[in-house]
Amino acid sequence: MMDWAEICANPILRELPFKIQTDKWGHIIMSPATNEHGMYQAKITALLSRLIDNGIVITECSVQTREGVKVTDVAWASSSFIANHRGENPFQQAPQLCVEILSPSNTMMEMNEKKELYFAGGAREVWVCDKNGNITFHQNTGEIEHSELAGYFPNPVLI
Repeated sequence: MMDWAEICANPILRELPFKIQTDKWGHIIMSPATNEHGMYQAKITALLSRLIDNGIVITECSVQTREGVKVTDVAWASSSFIANHRGENPFQQAPQLCVEILSPSNTMMEMNEKKELYFAGGAREVWVCDKNGNITFHQNTGEIEHSELAGYFPNPVLI
């Protein structure tokens, strides 16, 4: 079993066209991503970069959870979060905003589990983008109508 640093450094794993995460036992989980998934990821990243100041947008952001390392498709972290956690790989705490884009291989049960893990790690909001660009916004108390971190975020996201 490899730890996260070894997984990231492995030249074979680095070149795979899959998103890599781990489960709570340290087993590697790979999920193939479609080009459409990448388009939504790029669009959400660009929009967040314009809409939220005083922080940074991160793609493929690794977060250590009680169920292994999970990798958000997009995340936003405040400047103070980055000051406190810069250099961690994976982050030992979830950034304030974690965004998951559904892939054909994802289930809602899996997304609900990831939401819970990100909230347990300190996330303030978790968004889920479906295959049509529709986003559901969530706080740890449940679904909300729009983001409080990026209130003017367009929904749906058009690509």
